[in-house]
Amino acid sequence: MSKDPRTIILFPIRTEKTEDVVSRNLNKYYFRVATTANKIEIGKAAEELFKVKVIKCETMNVKGKLKRWGRTSGKRASWKKAILTLKEGDTIKLFEGV
Repeated sequence: MSKDPRTIILFPIRTEKTEDVVSRNLNKYYFRVATTANKIEIGKAAEELFKVKVIKCETMNVKGKLKRWGRTSGKRASWKKAILTLKEGDTIKLFEGV
């Protein structure tokens, strides 16, 4: 793998919906990832960073929202989301304790 895993997986996504999925023990974890990364790179980066076995990697591109500041309008940046399904029994410590 030519890219550093820390540049592929940027940070975890922690919302009410993702916390509900994690608390139901579905072994699914949500991350914001680099827009240039593909599923294979994301899976290998997660295995290297968190020492887990990734079974499935789902990705989606999230479009940036249009925002206004008074008369000025602009657009937030688009980004990529990844949902990683881990092998039964594997966990990621970032999501524990909440």
